[in-house]
Amino acid sequence: MSVLWLVVMTIAFAVLQAVVFGCCNFRKLTYTRLFDRISAFEGEKAELLESIENKKMLPVPWLRAESRIPKQLHFEKEQLDAHEVSGGLYHKSIFYLSPMLKITRHHEVRLTKRGLYDAGSVVITCGDLFSMSKREMQMNLDCAITVYPRILDENELPDPAHKWLGDLIVKRWIMPDPFLVNGIRDYRNGDSMKDVHWRASARTGDLRVKVRDFTSDPRAMVVLNIQTSDNQWADVGENEAENMEQAIRIAATMCVRALSNGMQAGFSSNACLNGMAGKGECVFVPSRAGNEQMNLILDTMARMMLHRELSFQTYMDGLMHLTGEDILILSFYETDEIREKMNELRIRGNTVDLLLLKGGYRA
Repeated sequence: MSVLWLVVMTIAFAVLQAVVFGCCNFRKLTYTRLFDRISAFEGEKAELLESIENKKMLPVPWLRAESRIPKQLHFEKEQLDAHEVSGGLYHKSIFYLSPMLKITRHHEVRLTKRGLYDAGSVVITCGDLFSMSKREMQMNLDCAITVYPRILDENELPDPAHKWLGDLIVKRWIMPDPFLVNGIRDYRNGDSMKDVHWRASARTGDLRVKVRDFTSDPRAMVVLNIQTSDNQWADVGENEAENMEQAIRIAATMCVRALSNGMQAGFSSNACLNGMAGKGECVFVPSRAGNEQMNLILDTMARMMLHRELSFQTYMDGLMHLTGEDILILSFYETDEIREKMNELRIRGNTVDLLLLKGGYRA
């Protein structure tokens, strides 16, 4: 009789605790996850911060957080908790939470490819002591990171790109701007009297002349042809994708270096942004200067698809409004039609050069 009573009590306890934990596990329970930064460069590392807090006096016997994460986010030290499934990585974290406890875990992630990655979709599963009852909750959190293309070292840039940037930098500093004054200095033999700062000279008793700043007229516009051949249709093939990614890195490096040297820079391509395929809208960032422009260009490149939205010849027709730009075209091929469009851009007051990318051809 005592054994039967023990069995009945055990079953009753198991059922009771299943009911209690089933009803209470998700009460006063918060779960958050986010990256430690909103953007980073390809090849860098970031941290995925996972935090869970139990704000009640009842413990949570076990909790499992499961999510599918893009495979381009490589978990450095957690191969047992993150493994590949079709379309991405399956990642799970298991917690035990005592009353009034908060746990934060830091997952180191290597960012292997440019793009915009969302890791905010999570399924939380809670259970009781004997796993008799389980409850699930789907969460969609704000947990995304933008991965910029990698900025190349000097020896990774093709020689024509070095020459084009060098010519722009020389152009940037070759001519003083008569309207920009950067300071004053002592008069020297040969200085023009029109540069004399008469008010400063009267104040000091010696001749002082204005120091002119230099013109910032050069506007670098980097144009990327997303096609790898003249007859390519739609998306870049898998075997050509890495070559195109390298072309994007070259474009990013050229824009960043131009902006870092005080010039204006812009970026355009016959590709489109994520989610915009088939709408006829291509990538175009007008030339401007400053750090905000740098972030805008890099963010645009991160969101860009390897998808031909318009043929390159058609796209170049849409660039004919540009004047006074220093245009560099990055392309895997050059044809008579492209050369004709380049001449039309020159007639409109632009300088135009074409950098034939590695493995490219001229027709």
